[in-house]
Amino acid sequence: MSFPIVVYILTALAAVAIILTRLRLSGDDAAGRFSISRRLPVVHFVAGILALVLWLGVLVAPEDTLVGGPLVGILAIALWWITAVCGLLILARWLPAKGRHAPEATGDSWSKGPGLSLLAHLGMSVGVLVFTYAYLTAAV
Repeated sequence: MSFPIVVYILTALAAVAIILTRLRLSGDDAAGRFSISRRLPVVHFVAGILALVLWLGVLVAPEDTLVGGPLVGILAIALWWITAVCGLLILARWLPAKGRHAPEATGDSWSKGPGLSLLAHLGMSVGVLVFTYAYLTAAV
């Protein structure tokens, strides 16, 4: 499998992670041990959608156009990093807590624990590393 194909597959998986995170955290009773700021999922979603749109432009547009140019590529990578960091901060709601007054973890209909969130957000972080490498080496 060639490197550009991996980038396209990771782009599709990143889109799924952005959408599913938005759907999963849209309600008041999001799963986890701690509550997180309502702004964090919004920043994750907005930065992720913008990164996805700009990144798709970089992938499909010729380099000599505005959409495929270096400024758009750098902005897309920066937005991917913002999305990944927000995703890792979203994972903080699953941090273990000890003590008598520590809150119990709450579940939801998606999964019984942090497995889905770990898979999505750690995978997104690896994907952003691959996107950055692919962009810097002009592999895509």
